[in-house]
Amino acid sequence: MAGWRIQSQGGGAQVQILVWLVIGLIAGGIASMIVPGRTPAGAIGAVVVGILGGLLGGWILDLLDVSNSLNWIGSIIVATVGAVIILYAMRAMDSRKRV
Repeated sequence: MAGWRIQSQGGGAQVQILVWLVIGLIAGGIASMIVPGRTPAGAIGAVVVGILGGLLGGWILDLLDVSNSLNWIGSIIVATVGAVIILYAMRAMDSRKRV
């Protein structure tokens, strides 16, 4: 994942996927508290939005040419910012459908 390269202590792909899920859950949960309204699909939706937020945040960091090696806190912040952007975009699209 671009911009989301956390240094893990061995364990390979399984550990990296678990790290993405944990960070995605945390970031999605924080973003759902920041953005008013319900997160789609509950906890699973929060994880998906958090992981997608991490991708979006990492992409934005790459565009700004900011270092990609982040610690846990930095990764959670980047993923949360990306998840907030995604949630606001989802809310905007949903409100257009209802009009």
